[in-house]
Amino acid sequence: MSYHFSKTVDLDLDAAEARVTELLQARGFGVLTHIDVQATMKKKLDEDMPGYRILGACNPTFAFQALQHETLVGTMLPCNVIVRDAGEGRTEVAAIDPKASMQAIENPALGAIADDVRGRMQSLIEEL
Repeated sequence: MSYHFSKTVDLDLDAAEARVTELLQARGFGVLTHIDVQATMKKKLDEDMPGYRILGACNPTFAFQALQHETLVGTMLPCNVIVRDAGEGRTEVAAIDPKASMQAIENPALGAIADDVRGRMQSLIEEL
């Protein structure tokens, strides 16, 4: 089982990020965190790299349900979605497969939640 879903699209980085944010919202997710890896690497290491952003997506209902079953599941939240410059005006978008990550937690109560989130992330990538 792969740990992510991904797709490369014919959009620049900013347009792809805007589309991903829109698709997340349509699925009940908000972006809690936004990490500009490219800017961070330049600032901290003075290294250049192509655009790379990590969006920390959260659906409050699913997060609350998961926390009711496993108090430390927050170590695996939020669901990360990356938007990465793939060159030539194209962008790769990849989302975590929560089913794969939840296998590390031995709590079957998380399975149904992970299945639902998995379906939403998979459909987001397919819809791009």
